[in-house]
Amino acid sequence: MHTFETLLLGFLGIVIVNNLVFTKFLGICPYLGVSGRIDMAFGMGCAVTFVVTLAGTLTWLIDHLVLMPYGLDVLRYVCFILVIAGAVQLVEMYVRKFFPVLYDSFGIFLPLITTNCAILGMCLFINLWGIDNLPEAVVLSIGAGLGFTLAICMMAGIRENLELADVPPVLRGAPITLITAGLLTLAFMGFAGMIR
Repeated sequence: MHTFETLLLGFLGIVIVNNLVFTKFLGICPYLGVSGRIDMAFGMGCAVTFVVTLAGTLTWLIDHLVLMPYGLDVLRYVCFILVIAGAVQLVEMYVRKFFPVLYDSFGIFLPLITTNCAILGMCLFINLWGIDNLPEAVVLSIGAGLGFTLAICMMAGIRENLELADVPPVLRGAPITLITAGLLTLAFMGFAGMIR
C-alpha cells in the first residue's frame, strides 16, 4: 500500500502540482504553437505522452543498467537524445500512416517533438530526483505526458473561446495568448507545495 500511495502521489504531483509546463516552463514551443485548436492539441498531447513515457522508461533502464555501472555517465545526454529521436520517429510513422490529416496539420511541430525540452527535461529530472526504481520512473513519465496534455488542451480550449470573445484589437493573437498562459501558470502555482 505504501508503494501504491507513493506512486499515486508522484503521479498527481507531476500532473498537477509540479506540471512541467506550468512550473518548469518546459515544452513551451508546442504549448503555444499547437494550441490553436483542441483536436490538434489533444493529438500533440497524445504524441508527447507516448514519447515521454517511452523515453523516460528506456533512459532509466539505459542509465541504471549500462551507463552508471560502467561509469559512462558522460554519455547520458547523447543516449537520451538518441532514445527520444527514435521514439519520435515511431510516432511520426504511426501518425503519418493512420492519421494523415492530423499529420499534415501538425506540420513542423511533429518532428520538433524531438527537441521538446519537456521530454529531455523529464528524462534528466528522473535522474536528478534520484528515482531508483522502474515503476516510479514509468509513472512519473506517464504523468509528465498527461500533465503536458492537460496544459495544452486547457490552452486550446481557452484560445478557441477567445476567438468568439470581444478582445481589443491590440491584444488579439500573440498578446492575449501570452497573457492567458501567464494566468494559467499563476493558477497552477496555487498548488505549489501541496505534494513534494
